[in-house]
Amino acid sequence: MTRDGGSPDDETTRDEGWSDAFGPFRRFLALERDVLVLSLAMFAFSLGFQMTNRYLPEYMVALGASGFVVGLFGTFGNVISAVYPYPGGAISDRIGSRYALTLFGLLSTLGFLVWLVAPGLGPIGVGGVTIEPWIWIFVGLVLAQAWKSFGLGATFAVVKQATDPSRLAAGFASTETFRRTAFLVGPVLAAVLIGFHPAFTVSFQYVLAVAVVFGVVGTVAQHVLYAADADSIGGSFEGIGRIQRDLREMPGPLRPLLVGDTLVRFANGMVYVFFVLVITRFYAVGFETTVSLAGFSYAIDLSPAAFFGYLLGVEMLIALGSMIPAAKAAERVGLKPVVALGFAVYVLFPVILIGAPGVLAPLVPLQWAMVLVFAFSGLRFAGLPSHKALIVGPAEQGSGGRVTGTYYLLRNTIVIPSAALGGTLWEFVSPEVAFTIAAAIGVVGTGYFLVFGEEFEAYA
Repeated sequence: MTRDGGSPDDETTRDEGWSDAFGPFRRFLALERDVLVLSLAMFAFSLGFQMTNRYLPEYMVALGASGFVVGLFGTFGNVISAVYPYPGGAISDRIGSRYALTLFGLLSTLGFLVWLVAPGLGPIGVGGVTIEPWIWIFVGLVLAQAWKSFGLGATFAVVKQATDPSRLAAGFASTETFRRTAFLVGPVLAAVLIGFHPAFTVSFQYVLAVAVVFGVVGTVAQHVLYAADADSIGGSFEGIGRIQRDLREMPGPLRPLLVGDTLVRFANGMVYVFFVLVITRFYAVGFETTVSLAGFSYAIDLSPAAFFGYLLGVEMLIALGSMIPAAKAAERVGLKPVVALGFAVYVLFPVILIGAPGVLAPLVPLQWAMVLVFAFSGLRFAGLPSHKALIVGPAEQGSGGRVTGTYYLLRNTIVIPSAALGGTLWEFVSPEVAFTIAAAIGVVGTGYFLVFGEEFEAYA
């Protein structure tokens, strides 16, 4: 017999399934219709958002924003991430899941559209005040993140209810592998589109136009195909009183994880919105090479903005290849070491990104140094399924959604000012100082988790 009560043969069969690179997609296709429709909609909106979101800081700078404003934009996004989920649940309670999903989809698509037309909306003088075109990027974000406000807790709860406790990390690895395929395809598709025009503002509008199309397709598909017979998603929302009770009743083992995770995410939040600017402006590094194939030579010449999209593709390719093996490793060594490894990569990446290319320059061309740096960054996602399992694992059956919502509400609220702090340091001190201080904060968080973090019993 094995630890989870099954026979060795059964475990071998399951292990082979979880190790199969295409396993997540086969399990995805076996989902019930409504879950399948929601998953496809999630893929469409994730694709649209990943095509656009990582490039928005460069878009804002091209429209006249400063590094400080970019930092404020990151903090504004943190505010939305913290406050949206609970109102999203309340709206779903009132109008039902199907219509709530349709509303959120329409708002997100409208947000992409606002970003698309932003260059033509300013500068505008109103009462002696000039409204710069980058202001509309803030407005678009309010709308574009609407669909993301729905379903975070429900997704965690569904995985917890459908998965053996000792295999939670593998369950999350399956769903993450499918969802993050959009994270791989989106930036690479954006990079291809950006290569169509030498002016970034124009080429990025091509990307935004495609994102609008994905938003329309996702919204129509989910409204037409989603049956919502039970239509009970969001029914557990009970207002501020419920939030206060959930905070008081948070499982004890989650507290050290929450502290460490919050510090690591605060550190990442200080510099995350500036990654694109490191490539396009700090180093201004593109990619040039010649590829020989079948007797023909092809010259590849990527602008820094297009190169950034491919770097994100490299990052996500490593992530997709590492999540399932890391989840399998967690079944043998526990969740805590795998989560700590992911935290460590989060901590090291900022200083490696801002400093390593200069150190490696005598040995490796800058463009290839960046490829190696972003490949390393992809390893931070290896710990993500184990991290999610460690969040929802200690929750009582039937309360996984509330526990998850409470955890992310508290974490994301504390992280809110991180990007503004990073933007202040970037603009008024130096990018190197901003990234170094961020790494130092992350080291504290990782160390705290290593010392005080608790293992989930099913993996102990």
